[in-house]
Amino acid sequence: MDSELRVLRCRYSGYEWASVSDGASGAEVFRLRGGVRELFVKAAAADASVESGLSLPAEAERLVWLAEEGIPVPRVVESGGDGEVAWLVTEAVPGRPASARWPRQQRQEVAVALAGLTRRLHELDRERCPFDRSLAVTMPQAARAVAEGSVDLEDLDGEREGWSGERLLAELEGARPATEDLVVCHGDLCPDNVLLDPRTCEVTGLIDVGRAGLADRHCDLALVLRELAHEEDPWFGPECVAAFSREYGRGRQEAVSEEKLAFYRLLDEFF
Repeated sequence: MDSELRVLRCRYSGYEWASVSDGASGAEVFRLRGGVRELFVKAAAADASVESGLSLPAEAERLVWLAEEGIPVPRVVESGGDGEVAWLVTEAVPGRPASARWPRQQRQEVAVALAGLTRRLHELDRERCPFDRSLAVTMPQAARAVAEGSVDLEDLDGEREGWSGERLLAELEGARPATEDLVVCHGDLCPDNVLLDPRTCEVTGLIDVGRAGLADRHCDLALVLRELAHEEDPWFGPECVAAFSREYGRGRQEAVSEEKLAFYRLLDEFF
């Protein structure tokens, strides 16, 4: 991948490039420092994830739209490609990931901040959202992922360890909810993807928005509540789950469905 980025490396030759990690959908991520502003570059094969709608151009479109709707996201510097590699260049967002090990006295504040951001997303005017991530879109994508062998069966949740793709899909199809409460969702709302001011705990940025679009609100709730309660992250836990739930549910009439939470956690296995 690095050799295919010659054009971009030339354009940003005044920066020091450092590999950060592998991103979603096979993308590589680089941090660029030393220029006027700190940047991030995501790069992937030009045809990567085109059918699933999770390509880098699709993520760029979502970043632009969310910014227009007042959601704090990285500013897109450029999005393009050379036929072989697609790339997305964004400005870095200040802040600390919500997934970091926060001081005890801030942990519930972090949970409340996550809930506030979730409410803010879910209260956007869904009629203005041009991106569809409803089950009419994601169920066929899940089936295609099984057919193509792209489901990571080595990284399933513990209760599904050892399952085949076919068994996952059968379980998913059998558990599909009869209705959807469609709102604007992030689609991968884990604490890793939310940055906060380390002093005030205010949200400074929402990142990795390639799955953003209209979906049942439980799509977001399933992941963020799972992460807040995760046994491997003991610095959160039940008190933070309760703080999130109180803030998110403030003024809402609809109850959270445990069945839908379970379904959307299962659906996440395919992406």
